[in-house]
Amino acid sequence: MASAFESSLSSSLSGRQTLSATAPSMADSLPSINFGFDELRDRMAKFSAKFDAFIEQGRKRVLEERNQFIMNIAELQEDQRMKKKDMEILQHKTNTHQQMISKEAAETREMQAAIASLSAQRDKNKATRDALKQQIAETQKEIDTRLAAQREHAKYVESQSRFNVPELDFWMQNLCLKIEGAGQTDRLKFVYTHIDEKNWEREAWFELSTSSKDYDVKHCRPKLEREKVDRVLERVNETRDLAVLLKGMRELFVEAMKA
Repeated sequence: MASAFESSLSSSLSGRQTLSATAPSMADSLPSINFGFDELRDRMAKFSAKFDAFIEQGRKRVLEERNQFIMNIAELQEDQRMKKKDMEILQHKTNTHQQMISKEAAETREMQAAIASLSAQRDKNKATRDALKQQIAETQKEIDTRLAAQREHAKYVESQSRFNVPELDFWMQNLCLKIEGAGQTDRLKFVYTHIDEKNWEREAWFELSTSSKDYDVKHCRPKLEREKVDRVLERVNETRDLAVLLKGMRELFVEAMKA
């Protein structure tokens, strides 16, 4: 801009000098005027330098801000990546912890079920134990009762044995009776003869059980009516007199032989 202005001014001055050379000019008679072009030029140069410096500073500032922005974006991205990684780690720990909680809950349920089963089994065993204790007590009581009855019966048999021997000999001689073993410790076999008028040697017998307090006839030959035998046994068990049994059974055999 300053150069164009100077060129125009130089051309104007050159034209004026040419005209003054050819002809006298009125300007020669005018006073000289100082327009201050040098000062203006200097000011324009300083302004251009300041403007260029301002532009350069602005460009540098923009570049610095751009670089700083890029660095901030990079730092933010790095922070975001780290936070994402931390979130992934935290999510993994959360999933692992949730799995552990679920596993512990399942184990707790299994343990509670096992405890409930064991408690039920314990209660069942306790009830069974109590029932067995009661059953044992009842059995022991029954055993004690039977032992007492057997002891009483043994005492009675012992007390009657000294009377039974002569009486038994009497019935054996008068009733044609003999006593044999029946193959068991708690049974006796009574054999009669002379009950059949046609054959005095013909035998009739019955087996007497002494396993309980009451007497019982298990087998007999010839076969007798059970009702009649039970009536005889009823009288014997009431009186505890063996003679009633021997006499009653002989009468039943005689009656059966006659029939």
